[in-house]
Amino acid sequence: MESPWTIPLSLLFLTLVLALVLALAIVLLGAITKLESERVDAGHAFFVDPNSSKRVACPSIFDPAQKCMSLIIPAFNEEHRLPAALSETLSYLQQRAKRDKSFSYEVIIVDDGSKDKTYKVALDHARKYTIDNVRVILLGRNQGKGAAVKQGMLHARGELLLMLDADGATKVTDLEKLEEQILAAAKRQLCVGGGASPISSVPNMPEVPVVAFGSRAHLEKQALATVCKYFSLDFSFCLFQISKNAFLLLFQRKWYRNLLMKGFHLLVLLTAGVGVRDTQCGFKMFTRAAAQKLFTNMRLRRWCFDVELVYLCKQLDIPVIEISVNWMEIPGSKVRMTSIMHMLFELMLIHVGYGFSLWKIQT
Repeated sequence: MESPWTIPLSLLFLTLVLALVLALAIVLLGAITKLESERVDAGHAFFVDPNSSKRVACPSIFDPAQKCMSLIIPAFNEEHRLPAALSETLSYLQQRAKRDKSFSYEVIIVDDGSKDKTYKVALDHARKYTIDNVRVILLGRNQGKGAAVKQGMLHARGELLLMLDADGATKVTDLEKLEEQILAAAKRQLCVGGGASPISSVPNMPEVPVVAFGSRAHLEKQALATVCKYFSLDFSFCLFQISKNAFLLLFQRKWYRNLLMKGFHLLVLLTAGVGVRDTQCGFKMFTRAAAQKLFTNMRLRRWCFDVELVYLCKQLDIPVIEISVNWMEIPGSKVRMTSIMHMLFELMLIHVGYGFSLWKIQT
């Protein structure tokens, strides 16, 4: 005999499922509408003059380029990792400018609402290297890495624009690999001959939309991603002794991080399609034309903006070159379990926003 509770319980379960789906749809549509309304915000950013503490209006990505290269560093609570990364980056840029008088640069640090002394560290470097070479944009409240990168890109002055992480996980010298491939691709599109050459030798290069993604895909098979940290203390054990009081400790990446990475890559493949093996490496270079098209269309603010960039490149027919880079896993990652959930939510936003034409791509 059928229980009198069977049908009511079934209906209750179905009602709960429908309610959850409806709630998720409302949340998704609310987020999609909000992000669409805030899609382009390139007119009200300021950088700070470290000498007078006055706010100075930022230039626009649509202004003529004034530098050969802009390096955009998003930073959130990076007072400990940022100094070393900035020192390495600026040392390289200064040496390159001395070797090549035609080379000019700027470093844009976007403080994404840090609660520590990140802003002070960045401002000290702007004071030391002058605001023509180092600029600090303060977002005020934390908006996410994607929002910070977008602000830096929309107000950069370079012909080439490179985003790189504040932890220095990728050697800054690897930007030459990306630059070389972008210049070669631009020459092919412009039908210009010649081999490797400086940026200035391809005058129309900024007008050619090309993107180069740094990639760690070559590290997956051997699990060579390592955690590196130098200590000036006496330890009872170490793997490699570099000097009398300095040691190098190497740790293999955690198995569950590799598992999560594989699962995330599968979801990315379903979202953005094939073509890019590593979307999340924080080392990407854009020509000025590519940055204009991509970052005025980009909606996502946090973890999956890289995936959205891949999707936009395909929709806008912007070629993407993937290039292997040297990479080390630096302690201090901000990825948490809540971050994984937010990544999944943002992948759903891409599917729904673009799939149902709620997000229009401006060409």
